Amino acid sequence: MARHGGRAVLMVVIVLVSSWVPISHCSKKPVGVARKEDIPYIKCQVCEKLAQQLYHQVHKKQDQISPKKISEYEIIELSENVCNLKKQEADWILKIDIVEQGNRLELVEQDSEGQCNSECKTIERACQEVLGYSDTDVAEYLYKKKPQINSLVNFLCKDLTEACSSKPPPLPKNRTPGEPFVPKSSKEAEMDKLLKSMEGMPGAPGMKMYSREDLMNMNNFGDQDADEDDDDDEAQFPSNLGKVLRDKETKKSDWKLRIMKGITDTGEALKSHATKVSHGVQKWWRGKKASLKKNSKSNKADL
Repeated sequence: MARHGGRAVLMVVIVLVSSWVPISHCSKKPVGVARKEDIPYIKCQVCEKLAQQLYHQVHKKQDQISPKKISEYEIIELSENVCNLKKQEADWILKIDIVEQGNRLELVEQDSEGQCNSECKTIERACQEVLGYSDTDVAEYLYKKKPQINSLVNFLCKDLTEACSSKPPPLPKNRTPGEPFVPKSSKEAEMDKLLKSMEGMPGAPGMKMYSREDLMNMNNFGDQDADEDDDDDEAQFPSNLGKVLRDKETKKSDWKLRIMKGITDTGEALKSHATKVSHGVQKWWRGKKASLKKNSKSNKADL
């Protein structure tokens, strides 16, 4: 009986901590693949939307930390994440649908985020190709010049990258249409944001959330007749949670409080550790990139 109660508690904990379980243990959704052949037709539009996003995100960040001034480092961080769908800064990509309009492709912004399939990945790839190694250059321009949005679009899309220096070619008549835009439910969007916010925490990358059906159908969960071979499963959770789950309390109120405290303490500790490590690595990488950039300019000057 105690063992069955322990399993029920384990299922509750999985739901509460957003199911930090390796993705290999649950069914994977099909992953969209970028259609590289579509990139020339949307590259300029992607660049324009990218510039707009950088402008708005920098100003939003400034408003959040006011009266403190936004640093160049913080702007570089935004520019590095704005084309990476694993980061919240790239959520704007999820609201765009690629639509055929005669002999061209049009980027149409939707009211809500959509399921990320090939079109989503195509826009991400186009964004990355536009920005390339110019993320520090555009960040420096934003930090020093504080341009208006039109000036930023011209700088990024014509001067720095030439993404809009020429008109896109006409669309082939035999192009295979892209998939329809399928909006996410509000619950899906909220959970995706939560998982992205956990991306930098130890053990979080590559994790996926279980649905209620997944949990009920999994082996070793809710099976009244299962053997007592799953003690090792608890070792996969953070030590504090494992300890809580192994405590045999008689009062329900007692173990509920202990579980919630274990979840809170463990989450805060992991997040703090991840933040320190992440900032240290990013600081080192900024310095490395700046050094390489200076050396490159120096070599060009010598030539």
